[in-house]
Amino acid sequence: MDLIESFFGVINDLTWGWALVPFLIIFGLFFTIVTGFVQFTFFGRMFRVLKGKNDSSGKGGISGREALLLSVGGRVGGGNIAGVAVAITLGGPGAVFWMWAVALVGMATSLVECSLAQLYKRKENGQMRGGPARTIIYGLGQDYKWLASVYAVCLIASFAIGFNAFQGNTVAGAAQDSLGIDRMWSAIGLAVITGLIVYGGIKRIAKVADVIVPIMALAYLGMALLVILMNITEIPTVLMSIVSNAFGLEEVVGGGMGAALAQGLRRGLFSNEAGLGSAPNVAATADVPHPVSQGITQSLSVFIDTIVICSCTAFIILLGDVYVPGAEGIDGVVLTQQSLVSHVGNWAQYFLTGAILLFSISSIMYNYYLGENALTFMSKNKVSVHILRLFVIGMVFLGAVAPAATSVFFFSDPLMGVLAIVNLLALMMLFPTITRLLKDYKQQLKDGADEPVFDPAKFSDLNIDVEAWTKK
Repeated sequence: MDLIESFFGVINDLTWGWALVPFLIIFGLFFTIVTGFVQFTFFGRMFRVLKGKNDSSGKGGISGREALLLSVGGRVGGGNIAGVAVAITLGGPGAVFWMWAVALVGMATSLVECSLAQLYKRKENGQMRGGPARTIIYGLGQDYKWLASVYAVCLIASFAIGFNAFQGNTVAGAAQDSLGIDRMWSAIGLAVITGLIVYGGIKRIAKVADVIVPIMALAYLGMALLVILMNITEIPTVLMSIVSNAFGLEEVVGGGMGAALAQGLRRGLFSNEAGLGSAPNVAATADVPHPVSQGITQSLSVFIDTIVICSCTAFIILLGDVYVPGAEGIDGVVLTQQSLVSHVGNWAQYFLTGAILLFSISSIMYNYYLGENALTFMSKNKVSVHILRLFVIGMVFLGAVAPAATSVFFFSDPLMGVLAIVNLLALMMLFPTITRLLKDYKQQLKDGADEPVFDPAKFSDLNIDVEAWTKK
């Protein structure tokens, strides 16, 4: 076991511990510049999906809004509550500024990767499938099937297995600490909920996300707004502290600007997942008129995750008196929980437990679907999907019932680093294609189209599934 842990430790050092974070930022800046700052020029169009119905019944896909909410539900999780608290504890208030910065460049990366996933999506057994593995094999050719397989295996291991165990552990721990509920009962409840969801397929997963994600996001946003209104006179001071600490003008933790920069960038990337290729698996299933339409929508997902939800946690902490810069002791979800209690009273700990439950359920749905999508790329045997479903239910149960069980899944973060490397390589190799796709979208807008429509005939030289783009 020590040898295996050492092996994955080396992978972690060569990815997250070495140069991957700077590479993700550089790639994000590159995509931002060469696409003409798409995250800003298309910002107003991002919100169209929220009011559109976009019925996709009978087409094997889900609506653009459902794809957005499912990806938001996956991105929004423990990292938005506990991760932000850790970033502030280790990097000071300035870490929040760099989380905002990485989200802005990540919006362009997400648009690129999700647009490509849409372009190369396939209709398989009546369902829409897509994502980096399929983008690689259909965009780059069969010679790169090994690379696509590496991506698929890492996606199953890290998200469907490892991260789902962590989600079960987070919910059970919060329920035990605030409500006194034994871990076994939490484990049973989560296993039943997970089973009901995963056996419903992508449409049921999307329908559940369409209900619980707005509830959890709006409830958490409402709580943050209440805290902000209660402390409205302190907002200018907090904003000044965030900016000053971000640029080293004010040092509140060891490491100053370096600590703020490192923690903000790392936690921001872990939270919004831009560049990892995870969200494109969901984005590809959406029924939209043009691939770039869903790319724009997924940029909004990054914005909601970091600029909105993570900022809520940051203000709850920084406007309270629980957080003491440079002090050791309270961090993670406990810091967020105690900060919220200091603002509105003891009942807030129950509210946060409920929020964590909803966040975790949405993440479990998302993580499972990523695993299923990767598995269907590797195997067409339906039995393998049932095995994965049972395995995921078991992992959620195991993570919830045993406090130390998730320490076994030390491979999750290193494999997520491998996902990022493979995905970034594919994006760069396919950049001429995304440039061509964006040009088509922009030209239609310039010609007066209210909503550009994709014509497969214009891209007949590419390996595109025409059936996936044929209207019913």
